[in-house]
Amino acid sequence: MAVSIPLSFQILLLLLLTRAVLSSSSEYLIGVGSYDITGPAADVNMMGYANSEQIASGIHFRLRARAFIVAEPQGNRVAFVNLDACMASQIVTIKVLERLKARYGDLYTEKNVAISGIHTHAGPGGYLQYVTYIVTSLGFVRQSFDVLVDGIEQAIMQAHQSLRPGSVFINKGTLSFVFFNNVFLNSTILCVCVWILGDLLDAGVNRSPSSYLNNPEAERSKYKYNVDKEMTLLKFVDSKLGPIGSFNWFATHGTSMSRTNSLISGDNKGAAARFMEDWFESGQKIPRRVSTIVSDLSTNHSRLLDIAASYKSSKGQSLDAKVRVRKEPFVSAFCQSNCGDVSPNVLGTFCIDTGLPCDFNHSTCNGKNELCYGRGPGYPDEFESTRIIGERQFKMAVELFNKATEKLRGKIGYQHEYVDFSNLEVTVPKAGGGGSETVKTCPAAMGFGFAAGTTDGPGAFDFKQGDDKGNAFWRLVRNVLTTPGPDQIQCQKPKPILLDTGEMKTPYDWAPSILPVQMFHIGQLIILSVPGEFTTMAGRRLRDAVKSFLISLDSKQFDNNLHVVIAGLTNTYSQYITTYEEYEVQRYEGASTLYGPHTLTAYIQEFKKLATALVNGQTLPRGPQPPDLLDNQISLLTPVVVDSTPLGVNFGDVKTDVPPKSTFVRGQQVNATFWSGCPRNDLMTEGSFAVVETMRGEKWVPVYDDDDFSVKFKWSRPGKLSSESHATVEWRIPESAVAGSITSFSGSSSAFVVV
Repeated sequence: MAVSIPLSFQILLLLLLTRAVLSSSSEYLIGVGSYDITGPAADVNMMGYANSEQIASGIHFRLRARAFIVAEPQGNRVAFVNLDACMASQIVTIKVLERLKARYGDLYTEKNVAISGIHTHAGPGGYLQYVTYIVTSLGFVRQSFDVLVDGIEQAIMQAHQSLRPGSVFINKGTLSFVFFNNVFLNSTILCVCVWILGDLLDAGVNRSPSSYLNNPEAERSKYKYNVDKEMTLLKFVDSKLGPIGSFNWFATHGTSMSRTNSLISGDNKGAAARFMEDWFESGQKIPRRVSTIVSDLSTNHSRLLDIAASYKSSKGQSLDAKVRVRKEPFVSAFCQSNCGDVSPNVLGTFCIDTGLPCDFNHSTCNGKNELCYGRGPGYPDEFESTRIIGERQFKMAVELFNKATEKLRGKIGYQHEYVDFSNLEVTVPKAGGGGSETVKTCPAAMGFGFAAGTTDGPGAFDFKQGDDKGNAFWRLVRNVLTTPGPDQIQCQKPKPILLDTGEMKTPYDWAPSILPVQMFHIGQLIILSVPGEFTTMAGRRLRDAVKSFLISLDSKQFDNNLHVVIAGLTNTYSQYITTYEEYEVQRYEGASTLYGPHTLTAYIQEFKKLATALVNGQTLPRGPQPPDLLDNQISLLTPVVVDSTPLGVNFGDVKTDVPPKSTFVRGQQVNATFWSGCPRNDLMTEGSFAVVETMRGEKWVPVYDDDDFSVKFKWSRPGKLSSESHATVEWRIPESAVAGSITSFSGSSSAFVVV
């Protein structure tokens, strides 16, 4: 039977459909992706501290490449990739772009693809192409390089394939409170809010405050803190599926894990990403993993122990390489910003011999820099410090995510150029005022203060931060490698040159000279991709300069609601960028500002050039091309020659088992050790080396793996030249573990009961 629909209802339906279509047409296309980039978990030097003794020997939790793409339905698009890695690499970027061109043509290029690192100091090294950054890794490490290129490509592919109509919301702020189970007690609200305020603000401190104080007082007085406390977050909402991801930028170093740590880790930002992805997956309120094997624990404890005892450790059971607990339907990235002088070790710096505070100007203890260390909030437990700083960022992000209402609207654009920073003319004000003059940047060089390290990871010998003189002995040592000429010495002043890396070419380039400078425009958001670590004040100057310049160029398109973020360590790596005044002090950051005292001014000049082209719709010349040095790389890391086990023992057999009929409570640690091969034989990409399983019915079900903060996978050899090796799984039972569950490591250890 035909049904008659009233004309008024038809008109209303038509209006609603029209509105929906118009609304949809004004949205972007959005997509997110995520892929494993953990890499070799054994034998490889870690990138960040330049400590030759920091060799990977297991996994704290896995590393990932996370990507978002935002596109106009019939126009421009940008792709941003955040790596759980120390920094981006020029050669990795070059090879990723080659793959994208082969797959998508000119859809994704150097102009609209940004690849950024979170600056963890606990990831495998050897993936950069310049000699300076691969000395301690014994040269180039192909596995580290390949897993990054593969993972970045896969993350972008996932984001591209998942493109759908959606919206991007932006929120930012320094929070003074967070959710507290949505319950506030009148009698305690004041103390609760004060405690949380301190908790959220305290995710980073300035590790070079004497340098910061050298900036003009009038400039410093504009800011409440000597580090940036603001987080900027993007919330990606699919028009049909709802929220699919979030990316945020916040400045703090990835140095909660120390220079002696040997477990691969995403440090505090990687931890924050884990926490937020788990939070969303759990429905934002319920545990992620559930089990109901026994309903009444109090009356069935002995039964549980008997059931657990019936499961014995297996003989040489291999783990399915693709066993993973997480599936990443929601992608959350905690990106790096101007972290150059920002440390997560917020309790201060102390001398390890006396316990007294370190010297303020030089960060030394009785003249020795190697005794001065910063302390994280979980001191002396670096894993706890990582958790706390990660949790503080996670809480900030959740609050911003839940309250994000400002929608990005408008054009998508991008600009990019390559710039030779070794000889760039820069216009600066004349000293003492009265007009301007043209100066130049310098070939890359590192000062004596570089070798002193930082309070996050001190150096050695008699180097110290704040050294603007150097000494004769180390100059003689330097001259064995290369002797800087008078022009270079004058250009770099007041930096005393320890390593003249920009002029060292044997066996190939020691440092970059050609750098990418890139700008993304998404509605009222500008992302500045910089290939280094800007200090707090350097980042503030760059952001302010770009924002005011864009508004002056086009006040209709850009106004005071323009959001400008810095994406640090992006596309390649060129160490630090300080202000001119901080450079004069020559602490670690100034000594590591490669291209001389006018480096920051050069960046501001080049970004204004990008801004002008963006507003005018121009295409800038590509600029000089960075070298592709892949075929020049040298690797001295020996391959895995042979793996073996004792006679009568199989790979995967239990060496040290969980005690039989064991009961553990949440908060306790459970260990088991297995006979193992070297993890370099199979990286278990998108898989796991270690899995915690619970019995459901007659089947073992994975509930935690080596990508979880509660599980540690530790690998070792009984001797340096031994062909035998062991893998130990440590599980700190979290509060989310279900009481009454029968549990085992990969179904291979003896089972035990969690109560």
